[in-house]
Amino acid sequence: MKKIVIIALLLVLSSLGGYAQRFAYVDSDYILKHIPEYNSSQKQLDALSAQWQKEVDSKFASIEGMFKAYQADQVLLTDEMRKSRENEIIEKEKEAKEFQRIKFGFEGELFQVRTKLIKPIQDRVSKAIQAVADAQQLDMIFDKNSEITLLYASPRLDKSNDVIIKLGYKPGTVNK
Repeated sequence: MKKIVIIALLLVLSSLGGYAQRFAYVDSDYILKHIPEYNSSQKQLDALSAQWQKEVDSKFASIEGMFKAYQADQVLLTDEMRKSRENEIIEKEKEAKEFQRIKFGFEGELFQVRTKLIKPIQDRVSKAIQAVADAQQLDMIFDKNSEITLLYASPRLDKSNDVIIKLGYKPGTVNK
């Protein structure tokens, strides 16, 4: 639906004969790879995510061990002991799922850390894109990595290096 609206908007704008539209695109992944703070932040997030995932996996492995032990002992247990062990397993599973939700869920700790680390960088990139668009009198800049698919893009329209320069970094040091 979003693509249809954008295409319709482009068709309407392009039909306005006397006014030439100026379009360009950027490659946001390429730009972000040139920002050392972004790479550092991404490594921090990856390490934090791996650490928390290891904890989640450990909790679920422990629950799996408890369940296997319960299955092995089940025939020897009284009804009361069976219920107690089942409840203990269920409780541990709820705790593990809650831990997983707190760390990885929507607006969980990982999301919050990511926002804290990445949002300022994204804001800087956005301001740099706006500055490049203003300086070069561009009407629209597309991100070739977003939902909008470009069937063809002339390399002369790629303004990614201009944005990298505007941010104060040297382009061309990372492969696209």
